[in-house]
Amino acid sequence: MERVDVLVVGAGPAGSTVAYRLAKAGHDVRVLEEHRQVGHPVQCAGLVSKRVLDLAGSHASVRKPVHGAAVFGPSLGSVEFRAPEPRAYSIDRASLDLELADRAARAGARFDTGVRFDRRREDRDGRVVLEATRDGATPVEYSARLVVGADGVASTVARAFRLRRPVEILPAFEAEFPRSPGDTDRVEVYLSNAFAPGLFGWWIPDGQGGARVGVAANADGTSARHYYDRLVVYLSRRFGTPLTSPTSYLASGIPIGNVPRTYGDRVLLVGDAAAQVKPLSGGGIFTGMRSAEIAAGIADGALRAGDLSSSRLEEYDRAWRREFGEEFGRALALRRIFTRLTDADLDRLIETLRSSELLGTIVAFGDIDFPTHVVRRLLGESPSLVRLMPKALGAWLRSRPEYQVPDLA
Repeated sequence: MERVDVLVVGAGPAGSTVAYRLAKAGHDVRVLEEHRQVGHPVQCAGLVSKRVLDLAGSHASVRKPVHGAAVFGPSLGSVEFRAPEPRAYSIDRASLDLELADRAARAGARFDTGVRFDRRREDRDGRVVLEATRDGATPVEYSARLVVGADGVASTVARAFRLRRPVEILPAFEAEFPRSPGDTDRVEVYLSNAFAPGLFGWWIPDGQGGARVGVAANADGTSARHYYDRLVVYLSRRFGTPLTSPTSYLASGIPIGNVPRTYGDRVLLVGDAAAQVKPLSGGGIFTGMRSAEIAAGIADGALRAGDLSSSRLEEYDRAWRREFGEEFGRALALRRIFTRLTDADLDRLIETLRSSELLGTIVAFGDIDFPTHVVRRLLGESPSLVRLMPKALGAWLRSRPEYQVPDLA
C-alpha cells in the first residue's frame, strides 16, 4: 500500500496546480491520472485569458493571441469588436496540461498514469484508504491524509465522499478542423435555440490555420452530436463553404450550477469536480486553477496542524466562494434569463448591440473571466436591452451593488 500525505485524483490544470503548490510546500504528493498520457484526450476548446498563463507561469502553450470576437444570431446578423491588445489566447491545451504536470513533478509530486481511482474503502489511523486500478487490471491501494478530487464533471471522488453534484451537466461536442475559413484573429460565438439551446456554439482559431468548432446545449434528450451537426449546417451558410474533414472529435460535459459543499473530512474538490465553471461560457481553466491555489494554501495549513477535519477544511469553500461566488451567482441568474429568449429575441439582441453605441463599452470592459461585469454596464447604458425582458433583467440589476473584478494578473 502506497502511503502519501496528499492523493490528487486528476492531472488536469486544477489537479496539477494543487499538486505543485503542496509539493513545493514540502508535502508528499501523489497524482493519479486515469489516462496513459497527461493532456490526452484534450478536454476543452483551448481559449484562455492571460490570467491562466500567469497562473501557469508560462506562455509556451500559446498558439495565437486573439484580439477580436463576433457574436452571431440565428439569422446570421452579428455584432463584432476588436481590441488593440489581446483579449484571449488560443492555446495547445495538451501542452498546457503537460507543462503544469511537469512543473508539479519538478517540485516533487509523483504521477501515476493509467490509474483509475475506484473507491474509498475505509478510514484508518487518521488516514483514508483508497482503492484504484492500474492499466484496467491491477488493483492498487493508497493511504492518504488528504484526498483532492480534481477528476472532472463525473467526479468519482465526489461520489466516494458523498458530496452532491452540480444542478446541470450540459453535453458538449467539438471537432478539430485542420483547415477552416474565417478570421484567424477572432473568436466567433453562435446563438440559436435550433443548435445551442441553453448555451452557444463556437468557432475558435487554433493558430495553425484550422479551428475548433463545437456546441454545448441543454441536456434535453437531444444528443450534443445532433446539435453539432446542425451547427455545421449553419456554418456552411455563415462561411459560404462547408466545413469538411475533421481530424478529431471530443464529447464532454460541462457542469453548470452549485455544489453545496466542496470539502469534507480529509477531502477537497477543485475544478470541474467542484463545478468551478463560469455559467455564461462554460469555461473553467482559470477558475479551477485559481481555486486550486486556494485549496493548496488551506490544505498546507491543515496538514501542518494535523487537523484535516471538515470544520478546518471548510475555510477553502468559504475562500473560493468569496472570490468567485458573486460572479457565479450573477451569471447563473443571467443565464436563466438568457435561456428564455426565443430566436427572435436573440436576433433583436444582436441588432440592439450592433446599432447602439455600446461597442466601446464591450472593448473597454469585456473580460472572459468575469463577463457579468460588462453585461451590467451594457444594461445600465442601454434601456433597449432591458426592454427585451424588463422584469427579469430589472430584478437582476437590483440584485447586488456594483462590485470590483479582482486583478489576479
